[in-house]
Amino acid sequence: MNSPQAKATTSPLVAASSTLALVHYLDRQGVLDIPTVERIAGFNKNELADPDLRIPAERHYRLWEHAEKVTGDPAVGLHAGQVVDPDRMGLVGHVFFNCDTLGEAVTQYVRLHRLINESVILSFEQTGEQAILTWQADTPGHYCRQDMDRTLAAALCRTRHFIHPSIVAEWAEIAHRKPGYADEYQRLLGGPVFFGCSATRLAFSSHHLSHPIPHRNPYVYSAVLKQVNAVLARLQSRRTFGRKIRRLISRQMSTDRIDADTLAKQCHMSRQTLYRRLKKEGLGFHELVEEVRKDKALRYVASDHYALGEIAFLLGFSELSAFSRAFKRWTGMAPAQYRARHLNIDNGDAPE
Repeated sequence: MNSPQAKATTSPLVAASSTLALVHYLDRQGVLDIPTVERIAGFNKNELADPDLRIPAERHYRLWEHAEKVTGDPAVGLHAGQVVDPDRMGLVGHVFFNCDTLGEAVTQYVRLHRLINESVILSFEQTGEQAILTWQADTPGHYCRQDMDRTLAAALCRTRHFIHPSIVAEWAEIAHRKPGYADEYQRLLGGPVFFGCSATRLAFSSHHLSHPIPHRNPYVYSAVLKQVNAVLARLQSRRTFGRKIRRLISRQMSTDRIDADTLAKQCHMSRQTLYRRLKKEGLGFHELVEEVRKDKALRYVASDHYALGEIAFLLGFSELSAFSRAFKRWTGMAPAQYRARHLNIDNGDAPE
């Protein structure tokens, strides 16, 4: 297909089913302008129905900006995400709601998330009695408030609809600033909500993970999972070199000075070849080092397993003050403040 998807293979992609769901929402609101939507998306409306189609994330996010403008609704993401239509779910949705339990469904959701949106990294952890999902945009430019709102609303509303109506969030952290419609989050999610955080996180009680999924269809699960695994395999053939370099950076961060020459030698190539191969995947070496260091810092500081001085050493900083400056640049707060805030949340208290 001669399409924006084919021309932009190094750009993060979003499943066209997500874009099509927004198109249908605009249609229901009576504000669908098909020529404008097709121009923004780069595909005609019929093409968006292709279950294997993926479009550049930037186009998908521009369509959300258009949606907010034409609806006049700043909370358009929250409202669109509350629409539950089984006939319009993507392939990952059909896998999710045909698993045995919610715990298995969450595991598949995290594993297959790249099929939904490559520009957002999804992770899952259990801390004590809480299960926590974390969404982190790969770059600040790929953070879309409306799309994140829709993701949170859809995740919870679909789970209530298909699995158990009593499931609520124990707390949520939102990466964007507090909007004028902030009260809607707590009414929808059920627990306290904090804004302006380093990532978007949704916590719920771990006991929900054992909830069986009613009306699951093993045949549908097997057939759809086979299809999505084939799509995932094709995607994983992309950017494999970048993942390899990311692993090498992570492994060596606390033991060696991270530099391109050293990693290039380990890969049996020149530094120029290293840079060139990363560039083909839309990546930069120094940006990768910064991303790995930041991701590790957020996990280490929030977990309270290491003293701050130990974390600085593990991340390759010469002294704690240098680490503190970098951490404040990444998150807007000092490491000690960030740790206290997360410990308070994990203990069920609101952060200061």
